[in-house]
Amino acid sequence: MINCFSCQRCDRAAVDCTAVTLSEVCSGSGIFFSPPRNGQRSNHLDSIKRPAVMVTAAEYGNTSWELAVKVDQKEGEESMRFKLRIKGDLHVGGLMLKLVEKIKTQQDWSDHALWWGQRNMWVLKTHWTLDKYGIQSDADLCYTPQHKPLLLQLPNMKTVKMTVSYSNVVFKAVAEICRVLNIRRPEEVSLLKHTEDCKKKKKKEKNAFLDEVLDMDDLNLNTVASGSPAHSKTMVATYDPENGMPLTATSLWFGDNPFTASQPNLPPADLAKMYQALSLEDKTTINAGWLDSSRSLMEQGIQEDDKLLLRFKYHVFFDLNPKYDAVRITQLYEQARWCILLEEIDCTDEEMLMFASLQYHICKLTTSSEPLDFSNEPEIDEVEAALSNLEVTLEGGNTDRLLEDITDIPELADSLRLFRPRKLSLRPYKEYWFVFKDTSISYYKNKESSMGEPIEQLHLRGCEVVPDVNVTDKKFGIKLLLPVADGMNEVYIRCDNEVQYSKWKAACVLASKGKTMAYSSYRSEVKKIQSFLQMKSLAPSPGQSASNVEAMDMVAECFVSPRYAKKHKSKQLTGRIQEAHQHVARLSLMEAKMRFIQAWQSLPEFGIKYYIVRFRGSKKDEILGISYNRMIRIDMSSSLPVTTWRFANMKQWNVNWEIRQVAIEFDQNVSIAFSCVSCDCKVVHEFIGGYIFLSTRSKDQNETLDEELFHKLTGGQE
Repeated sequence: MINCFSCQRCDRAAVDCTAVTLSEVCSGSGIFFSPPRNGQRSNHLDSIKRPAVMVTAAEYGNTSWELAVKVDQKEGEESMRFKLRIKGDLHVGGLMLKLVEKIKTQQDWSDHALWWGQRNMWVLKTHWTLDKYGIQSDADLCYTPQHKPLLLQLPNMKTVKMTVSYSNVVFKAVAEICRVLNIRRPEEVSLLKHTEDCKKKKKKEKNAFLDEVLDMDDLNLNTVASGSPAHSKTMVATYDPENGMPLTATSLWFGDNPFTASQPNLPPADLAKMYQALSLEDKTTINAGWLDSSRSLMEQGIQEDDKLLLRFKYHVFFDLNPKYDAVRITQLYEQARWCILLEEIDCTDEEMLMFASLQYHICKLTTSSEPLDFSNEPEIDEVEAALSNLEVTLEGGNTDRLLEDITDIPELADSLRLFRPRKLSLRPYKEYWFVFKDTSISYYKNKESSMGEPIEQLHLRGCEVVPDVNVTDKKFGIKLLLPVADGMNEVYIRCDNEVQYSKWKAACVLASKGKTMAYSSYRSEVKKIQSFLQMKSLAPSPGQSASNVEAMDMVAECFVSPRYAKKHKSKQLTGRIQEAHQHVARLSLMEAKMRFIQAWQSLPEFGIKYYIVRFRGSKKDEILGISYNRMIRIDMSSSLPVTTWRFANMKQWNVNWEIRQVAIEFDQNVSIAFSCVSCDCKVVHEFIGGYIFLSTRSKDQNETLDEELFHKLTGGQE
C-alpha cells in the first residue's frame, strides 16, 4: 500500500484519500494523485470508500485547460471574447497565434499584445511560457493595441491628440513623443497628471483656448515624399543614424511646424480664470503627479484618450542651440511664460515688468504682418568651425580661450559692505575691504590691513548665489548661502553699482561651481549679468527715446499676472512696460525667447519642486524642495528654509523600499533620512537620480541616451 499524507479534514489517518494536491508526490513512485476537477470539493466519505485515481507523469503532461481572452476592437465595435484550450508549456507567441487564427478577421495584428489586468502588467515576452508567467485559467487577459491615442497638453497650453505607446516605459514613450514634435533632449521632458483636487478647482471654468484639440494624425507628420531632400518641409527632421544629430539646421525645415510659433497672450478675463494662488502645500500636490519613468502608461492607470501634461521636468537645459532647437526653445519659453503669468514662481515687481516687456516684444514680432524669415541663419559647417578653433588655439591667437591655462589667476579687490543676519540684530551693512582669489573671498578691516590675516575667509565652492537686486532703487546685493556641516550660513554682500556687481556676482557663480576667474566663461558671465540688469532697468538706453504710449495698441494686463495687474492702472502699466521694452526692442525673435528663458533661470526659486516629507527623528511634517543642484528643508508653518544640501556634496543615497524611506549621505559625515507624505518615495528618488544622470551629459557625446544608466539611477529595486 502507498503511504499518503494525513487528511486535513479529520484527525485520523486517511488511506487512499483523494484530498491531496499535485505537489504531494508519493516518494519514489513517479505517480501523482489526480486532484478534484474544475475546483470541486472531494467528498471525504467517497474518498474512503473508493481507491484514488492515479495518472502517470506523461498522462498528466497531456492535460490542457481553457483560457478566455478578450479582444479589443476598433472604436465603435464591441469587444469579443474567445476561449482557447491550451497547456501551460505553450509560449505567449503561440497563444497569440492561436487567438488570431480563431478570430478569423483580416487585419494587421502586429501592434497588438496581451494585457493582464489582474497583475496590471503587459505580457510582452513572447518566448516565455504561460507557466513561467504564472498564467492560469482564471487570468483576465486582453488582446489590445500597444499604441493608443492620448491627449497631451503642451507647455504652450495647446492640446494635441497623438498616438503613443502604452506598453513602453514612460521614458521611451516620451522620447517617441519628442521625436515627433522635434524636441531634442527628451530626457529633460516627462508627463504630469493632474491630481483630483486640481481637477475639481479647474472644472468650474471652461476656456475655449484650452479646450481646442489639434489632431496630430491629421497633420500627416511622418510622410515624406519619395525623392524629397533630407531637409524636406515635413515637421520631422532627418537624423544621422550614427550620432542622432539632425542632418541639417532646423532653419531649413521648421517653417511649417506650428509648435515653433508662440501663442498669443490670452485676454485678461480668460487669464484671471486660469489664475489660482498656490501655497507650498498646493505645489506639493501638483508635483506628486509626475509619472514613473520606469513603468508604462497602462501600468500607471492611464487609459485611452486620457489627458496628460507634457512638461520640462528637469530644469537643466543642455546645449540649447537655435540652429536645431526651434521647437524646444519655443516650448521652453511658453512653459516659463505661463509659470510667470500664473505665479507658479515668485518674482519682484521689477522682474515682472522685464518679463512683460519681453513677452510684448515676442508677441509683436510673432504677429507682425511681415513673414518670419527663418532661413537667414548663417550655415556653419561644424567640422570647419572646430578645425578653425583648433588652429587659432595652436597658434595662440585667441588668448581668451586660453585663460583657464594661465598660472596667474585674476583677483578682485574692492570696498564692499557686508551683513550677517542674526536673530534680534538690527545692525546695518558694515564696510570692509574684500579680496576675491581662487574660489574664496577674504575680507579685512581696511585696505591697509589686507597684507595680514583676514577677519574671515568665505569658501564659495558648493555655495548658493542668490541675487538681491533692485535696479530702480540702485540696490545691488548678493546673497551667499555657504555650506556648513549642519546646513547653510547666510551672508549678504552689497555692491555700489552695476559694474561692480556684475564682476563680483560672476566670480561668485563660477566659484560655486569650483571654477576661478581664469576660466574662459568669466567674461561672458559678466556680460550676461550686465545685459540682465539693463533689461530690468526702466530708463531708456542712451540714444533711444520712448515710443508714443498713446499710439500703442497694447492690452498691458495680458503680459502680467492678474494679481500684479490689480496693483496698477492700465495706462500706468502700459507706460512702464513700454519703457522697459526699449532695452529689448532690437532683439530678434529667437534672441528674445532665449533672454526670457535665461531671466527665468536666474530667479531664486527656479526649478524647485516641493514635497511634504517626515524627516527621521522629527515629529512633524516638513517641506522638501528639490532643485537641479540642491535640496532644501523648509519649515511648513513659516515657509522659510531651514537647511540646504547640495548634490555636489552628496556621497550616496539609497531607498528602503520596505518602509519607503530615502536615506542620503553627504560630506563631513552628514546624513539624512525621510519618508514621503505627499507622494510615493519613488517620485523623489527619480528626481535625485535624474539630476545626477543629467550631470553626466557632455557635448563630446552624441545624442544617443544611455537608457540603462538612467533606469539604474532612477528605477530603484522594488
